[in-house]
This record gives sequence, C-alpha cells and structure tokens, in this order.
Amino acid sequence: MKDKAEIYCPDCQWRPGPEDLWECVPSCGTVWNTFWTRGLCPGCGHQWEKTQCNACGKLSPHEAWYHYPPEAEGEAAPLSEILRRATSP
Repeated sequence: MKDKAEIYCPDCQWRPGPEDLWECVPSCGTVWNTFWTRGLCPGCGHQWEKTQCNACGKLSPHEAWYHYPPEAEGEAAPLSEILRRATSP
C-alpha cells in the first residue's frame, strides 16, 4: 500500500496548507481547499481536472499535484511524474 501523498505544485513545488483556498469559478462560487476533496467541488459536484497554483499561477492536471514515494526499486514512475513528463514542453 502506498504511503500518504505529498501535495505540491508540479511546476514550482509550492506546498498548499489547510488555509489555502480555491474558488469554483465559473460554476457555483464555492470556496474550499481543493485537496480536501481531490478536486471535487463540494458545492456543485464539478470535478476539476486542472488546478491553478496559488504561488506561480500555472495550471496543471490536478492529479499531478500528488507525489507518492516509490514502494520498491524498479517500480514504475508515479502517476504525477508520468503526467508531468507528458505535459512538459
């Protein structure tokens, strides 16, 4: 079983805290910490596929924010690393 993920921006490595909030715009306007619900708005149920970094402003796939430690040597790259590689220029 994987350990708890570290959550940080795949571009600038900024780590959001519990006090950091996002707004569901243009949908319902709910304000919440998107990582509490893995990008699912608790107000309207919209699933956010991308998340904007509050520090650098870049938009990244929401799942790319979750960084898991490798379980064993030779393990496949974490999903966040695969997504980062796929979206890098």
